[in-house]
Amino acid sequence: MTVKHFSIGGMSCAGCVAGVEKVLEGVAGVESSAVNFSEHTADVEGSFATEDLINAVKDAGYEASLLQSEEDTAEKEAAEFEHYRNLLKKSLVAALIGVPLFILGMSGLLPDLNTTQGQIIWFLIGLATAFVLWFSGGHFYTGAWKAFKNHNANMDTLIALGTGTAWIFSMVITIYPDLVPALARHAYFEAAAIIIALINFGSALEMRARGKTSEAIKRLIGLQPKTARVVRDGKEVDVAISKVGLDETVRVRPGEKIPLDGVIVDGHSSIDESMLTGEPLPVEKKLGDDVVGGTMNKSGTFLFQAKRVGSETALAQIIALVRKAQNSKPAIGKLADKISAIFVPTVLIIAVITFLLWFNFAPGLVAEEMRISYALVTTMTVLIIACPCALGLATPISIMVGVGKAAEFGVLIRNGEALQTAGKLNTVVMDKTGTITNGQPSVTSVINYGEWQQEDVLMFAGSIEKGSEHPLAEAIVNAADEKNITLFDSQNFSAVVGHGVTAIIDGHQVLLGNAALMQKNNIDFEQAEAEAQSLAEQAQTPMYLAVDQQLAGIISVADLIKEDSARAIKALHRLGIKVVMLTGDNKHTAKAVAEQLSIDEYFAEVLPEDKEQKVALLQSQGNVVGMVGDGINDAPALARADVGFAIGTGTDVAIESADVTLMRGSLLGVVDAIAISKATVRNIKQNLFGAFVYNGLGIPVAAGILFPLMGILLNPMIAGAAMAMSSVTVVSNANRLRWFRSAEMTK
Repeated sequence: MTVKHFSIGGMSCAGCVAGVEKVLEGVAGVESSAVNFSEHTADVEGSFATEDLINAVKDAGYEASLLQSEEDTAEKEAAEFEHYRNLLKKSLVAALIGVPLFILGMSGLLPDLNTTQGQIIWFLIGLATAFVLWFSGGHFYTGAWKAFKNHNANMDTLIALGTGTAWIFSMVITIYPDLVPALARHAYFEAAAIIIALINFGSALEMRARGKTSEAIKRLIGLQPKTARVVRDGKEVDVAISKVGLDETVRVRPGEKIPLDGVIVDGHSSIDESMLTGEPLPVEKKLGDDVVGGTMNKSGTFLFQAKRVGSETALAQIIALVRKAQNSKPAIGKLADKISAIFVPTVLIIAVITFLLWFNFAPGLVAEEMRISYALVTTMTVLIIACPCALGLATPISIMVGVGKAAEFGVLIRNGEALQTAGKLNTVVMDKTGTITNGQPSVTSVINYGEWQQEDVLMFAGSIEKGSEHPLAEAIVNAADEKNITLFDSQNFSAVVGHGVTAIIDGHQVLLGNAALMQKNNIDFEQAEAEAQSLAEQAQTPMYLAVDQQLAGIISVADLIKEDSARAIKALHRLGIKVVMLTGDNKHTAKAVAEQLSIDEYFAEVLPEDKEQKVALLQSQGNVVGMVGDGINDAPALARADVGFAIGTGTDVAIESADVTLMRGSLLGVVDAIAISKATVRNIKQNLFGAFVYNGLGIPVAAGILFPLMGILLNPMIAGAAMAMSSVTVVSNANRLRWFRSAEMTK
């Protein structure tokens, strides 16, 4: 099962989305499809023949092409830019004819249709307007005809009917003025031309604004270099990225972007990973460390072995995830699509009803001979103002910007549903180890007693633990190494289960362990008991050290709380979210961490398989629950939660159990995800409200509902301008999300 990315051409409004999706899902082998109107693309999943799908889309009156590479995307963008320029050109040509006509008409300088000379002039004007309809508006009529042949109706249908009816009526009364009373002899050529100009200009502005919404994807694509310097046969040669194979050795020099994912085999450096993870500080890398394609090498030069190439690189996976999320639709977006699909046919019915009402019941409001003019004007205005573009753009345009913005901060949101739900969370459950804490124990305190110094305590503890693989032992050995303390080999080493270890170190009998070990060996440790108890209450693990039957010190180890965990939890509290901690640690450690961070509730000594039950319990109490974990032993709980947040690492981006992947190991990513969700959903609601209000008020006003009360009729040209600008307004409002700032930046 594969997902292919297609460019879809010829979609004129949101009403086309349902039609295209129906065509796509009718192709043999297609499992699902998601059409993004704002980007004019489609993601299609299944086992299908690409050619069959493209032909089916073309048969339905649209265009389709497979987007396989950066070059394909560049071609699509170039074509869209050319289309943007053509729209501006068409708008200008229509305005050059329509605007002078409008000014001359308002000034009373155009001749009367009642004279032969006037008829000739108006006929010539009609021909000029016909040129406008062909040159500047031809795509509307072509689109309307294709839609008609496929039993559909879209924005092109409305514009073609509105402007076409105006032109035909105007030409008929120009040639046969006696068909209507003298008062009704008004041509609407200027209205048709100006409407075409305004709609083309609005579409151009919309395209330009839409281009900004995909900047996040463009930046991600731009991160990957075009070439890599590969070591082959002892020589360094520059080759295209696509030509680099697995396990090849690649050279990276200072200031260069790392081309692929791999492992350092020679040298060291500091690497700026901010564009991928959102982490502002460079990360030190040494022999054996992973490097990620697209990140920036800052200072040193090094060699690395390529471990992921092509679509397997972290950057390629991120781009795929972001694209998939941008094309997905939350519930609120699916509702808008359903409404858009039936909107145009509904408007056509309203337009017919408007014409009939004015033609049959206008005599009581206007002069008898004017009813045909009023019926025509109101019908044309309804058709022009009612385009559902703004309604169809409202959701996808905000999703695109929101998901893209999240990716800039190292927050990968898998789908629109997760984006919508994250803003509704009122409870966030967190695993402790590796999520709230670093997940890596380290020495936090070294206390010495008697004749021994702190360095002696570390030396004895490090020496006795040197051969152990236990995480606490590793922390002690690392602490000794950092202080350049020489460690000795142990003799007569013995591990006492549940108590600690004993050995001979440099001729001294050494014991390292808990109080039970001291008691068993008759070591007097009373003077250190209060200190050890205090350390234990601070979520540290104290160990007593005895040398030659005398207490020598205490060394304590703890899994330190991440620097930004406290700030993230405070930020969640400010958002009104309850924070719950789950941990397999003992109650004393859990309590100490919870109190230190002001965590609302905690569950200690929880087995990994029981975490899911705790999440389910919170949900049964009416909470909307988010779960934050490492994506491995927390997978069931992540899947159970309303939104699962997986703590990732720059290269581990394919954690299937989570809805959101946090590429940097910071809880501030959760705050960012929730804040972006709230901002995006708020933006979508603003767009939908504006679109519904626009159409809900615009159509009745266009139909003439205010005329009996206030004598006001909406000019079709004003309707055209309003329709054009409604889409621009929606896209511009969505682009405000580009100014969102992360929790890291607002600390």
